[in-house]
Amino acid sequence: MLMPMDPHLLRTFVAVLEHRSFSTAASVLGYTQSAVSQHIAALEADLGARLVERRPVAPTAAGLRLMEHAPALLLRLDAARADIARLHRAPDARLAVACSPAAFGPALARALAQLRADGPVEVEVHVLARDAVIEEVLTARADLGLVDGVAAPSDPLPLPDLGPTVTLAVAEEPLAVLFPHTHPLARRASVRLPDLAQAQWIDAPGTAVPLARLREVSHTPGFHPRIRHHGTDPHAVAALAAAGHGLTALPLSLAAGFPGTTAVPVRVPRLVHRTELLHPAGPTPHAARLAALLTG
Repeated sequence: MLMPMDPHLLRTFVAVLEHRSFSTAASVLGYTQSAVSQHIAALEADLGARLVERRPVAPTAAGLRLMEHAPALLLRLDAARADIARLHRAPDARLAVACSPAAFGPALARALAQLRADGPVEVEVHVLARDAVIEEVLTARADLGLVDGVAAPSDPLPLPDLGPTVTLAVAEEPLAVLFPHTHPLARRASVRLPDLAQAQWIDAPGTAVPLARLREVSHTPGFHPRIRHHGTDPHAVAALAAAGHGLTALPLSLAAGFPGTTAVPVRVPRLVHRTELLHPAGPTPHAARLAALLTG
């Protein structure tokens, strides 16, 4: 009979591989280094496979496979704990909203203004990468989240399993490629993504459309990064595009306003930039009201 995997051991395993260090993982988790070593040994004994090479610290083939499962498993456990805690939490005047950079726009600002006009509410807005937005909502650090992405018209975004969470469409708009003004294609009325597969791109998955997603939706290899941007500031990504460091894909309404660049809509394949709202199955009154304002 298979025994359930101990989540404490799994968290230690993830921390060791994320930091590539037993001592750093011990410091982050509040354990001794000896305890971390014991956790890894216990997990390896449980699974009957060596998971971590010790010197230098690196995953084995089995460790790599486990890392494909571990973060999602731990997130679902945290989400279950948060979902139960919500049942006993009294409603208050606070509303925490998490949103990805391209999901934040005038519609959210107007809806928050209307919400505050309805009555007293303390609003916090956290602008985060898409995966972090989902984690904030699932673990109850945010009451409501807005995420963006690319999909075929009217198709939902390809989100992970969210458990007892409600997802609603908020907006769809054209997808655009951001070119520097001097680029020969900046004068085009529209572009085909497959034609740009061998161009140089900016890899900014926290802000723009991830390059892996462009490869997927265009069914074309390529989209190689010339420079990588780690952050959530679309202005920084646009400045890199304007200086000729590479192309990037953004919603047309956002891409159209940056100096030194031209936003050209994507014609092929048929795609839209889509924004979706997610909240727990039992949202707070403020979150339910904001969701109603955003979805009409």
